[in-house]
Amino acid sequence: MKLTGVVVVTYNSAQVIERCLDSCGDVPVVVIDNASEDGTCALVRARGSVTLIANAVNEGFASAVNQGVAALDTELILLLNPDAELTSRLDELEQACSEAGTGLAAGKLVNEAGAVQRGFTLRRFPTPGTLVLEVLGINRLLAANPVNRRYRCLDLDLDHAGEAEQPPGAFLMFRREVWQRLGGFDTQFHPLWFEDVDFCKRAIDMGLKIRYVPRVTARHRGGHSIAGLEWSSREAYWYVSLLKYASKHFRPLGYRRVATAVMLGSMFRTVVEVVRRRSFMPIRVYGEIGRLAGRSLISGRVSELKLFGQLQ
Repeated sequence: MKLTGVVVVTYNSAQVIERCLDSCGDVPVVVIDNASEDGTCALVRARGSVTLIANAVNEGFASAVNQGVAALDTELILLLNPDAELTSRLDELEQACSEAGTGLAAGKLVNEAGAVQRGFTLRRFPTPGTLVLEVLGINRLLAANPVNRRYRCLDLDLDHAGEAEQPPGAFLMFRREVWQRLGGFDTQFHPLWFEDVDFCKRAIDMGLKIRYVPRVTARHRGGHSIAGLEWSSREAYWYVSLLKYASKHFRPLGYRRVATAVMLGSMFRTVVEVVRRRSFMPIRVYGEIGRLAGRSLISGRVSELKLFGQLQ
C-alpha cells in the first residue's frame, strides 16, 4: 500500500486538471468535483487509475477535502490544487510529515518561470491587526509595511527549511490521524477561503509542528477556480469566511476590531468599485457585506450572506 494519497478538489478545472494528474505519477489520487460544467469530470473519468467523486452541487472546498480523505486509505494525505503540478519527488515531504511532533508539511510553490511564489507559499497566522489592514486595503497600497511583511513572510528566505505556520491548502501534506483528531476541515468556511488557515491553526494549537520543505516543489498557476466566479460572489465569500475565522480564533475585542474595519472598508471599496466598474452594483454588494459585519459586531456571530440569490 502506498504511503501517500493525493486529494484534488476541482471546480471547472478542465484546462488544468490533466497536467496536475500527470504530475502525480502512480500515487493514488481522488478527485472531488464540485459540480463543474466544463467537462472536468469527463477528463478525470478517462483515467481509470483516478477515483472521481462527482458532487451534484458545490459542497465547498472543506467538505470536498473531507470526502477525498475519507475515500483514501493512505497514512499521509497530500492536498493539491488542480492548477498545481508536482515537480519533484515527495520523499522528503513524507519524511518531514512523519516526524514525531509534526502533523503537517508543505513544499515550495513556484510560478511558470520557476520563481518562488512569495507571499503565498508561506504565511504567518493573521492577527486582528493583519486583517484590519487587509480589509482597509492598506496591505495592498503599502505592501512593504511591517505587518504585511510579517504576515506574508516576506522577511524569510524561502529556500531554507524550517517550521511554518500557514502554508496554503494548494500544496499541503498532513497525517490522517491529525485530520481525524481535528475533526477534518471545518465546513463552516463555505464555499471557500480560510479553511486551510483554520486547519493549520487548530493543528498548532493542539501542539503539533508544521514543517516547510523547500526542496519539494510544485508549479502553481494560482487563482484558476476563483477566476470563474462572479465578482460579487467572490467578494462575499472572502468577507464571510474572513469574519468567520476572526470570530472563531480572536478574542471578542479583536474580532470587533476586524468587523468594524470590514464596515469601514466596505464604504471605501464601494466608491472605488463604482468608479472602476461604472456601475451601481457595488453599492448593493458592499452594502450587504457592511450590514453583515454590523450585525455580527453586535451579536459576535457571523450569519450567512445571501447576495443576489448566489450565496447559500
